[in-house]
Amino acid sequence: MEIPSTVVELIKHAIEEDIGPGDITTSLLVPEGNESRALYIAKGNFMLAGMPFAREVFRIIDPSTSFNVYYHEGAKVSRGDVLGEVSGKTRALLAGERVSLNILQRLSGVASLTSQFVDAVQGTGAKIVDTRKTTPCQRFMEKYAVRIGGGMNHRFGLFDGILIKDNHIEEVGGIREAVGLAKGGHHLARIEVEVENLKDLQEAIDAGADVVMLDNMSVPDMTEAVKLVDGRVTVEASGNVSLGNVREIAETGVDLISVGALTHSVIAADISMKIVK
Repeated sequence: MEIPSTVVELIKHAIEEDIGPGDITTSLLVPEGNESRALYIAKGNFMLAGMPFAREVFRIIDPSTSFNVYYHEGAKVSRGDVLGEVSGKTRALLAGERVSLNILQRLSGVASLTSQFVDAVQGTGAKIVDTRKTTPCQRFMEKYAVRIGGGMNHRFGLFDGILIKDNHIEEVGGIREAVGLAKGGHHLARIEVEVENLKDLQEAIDAGADVVMLDNMSVPDMTEAVKLVDGRVTVEASGNVSLGNVREIAETGVDLISVGALTHSVIAADISMKIVK
């Protein structure tokens, strides 16, 4: 996978944030010429994601470092599994330890949670998608981890998808007016409209929306909404989705279920990096 230059710069900033003018402890304790080998070890059960970015950390710090991966992205690993190894100058290994682990732990957590949601709706036809509720400047990596976990990406940002929300509708005076303005500016882009009730849903369909987002609707209302749509547009469910209710939502017949928790409320996987003799 080719890592975008913007993400490479982000990783550089993360390294600079951690190291600053230098690693005081390591510079005092470890001779400059020492070389070592370190293992990434799983301390729990999870889905692995983020090794390409961890490798990039060490490429930036010291291109002579060797980085080997033992499990493919998306592999389900268990406590005690050795995920990969990095070898080279000891100072470089210690300099990149925390940043590489932060990335691996966060992305493996995102992938693991996503896979749980995907498994929960299996057989219903509904797809799990992410949102823009990501860690600032880490969206590319977190949305990558969602894909590794079996989910799908919603729009990346405000620039690559039209989503008319309640504030837009309030500003222009109505759903029909908002859809009309959107169609006039981007005739090739799909237009999605957020609706809160069946009346707004009908108005969005009549206005020519391509996708409707059922925002915080009850399950009975979602069921009625899917019947009303009758396959004419794509239906997305959104709002307060959890592992406890996602199956029930999926069984209403919606096409997509967007889950902000995939990236904004994830628990990082537990991974350590240990230098071995």
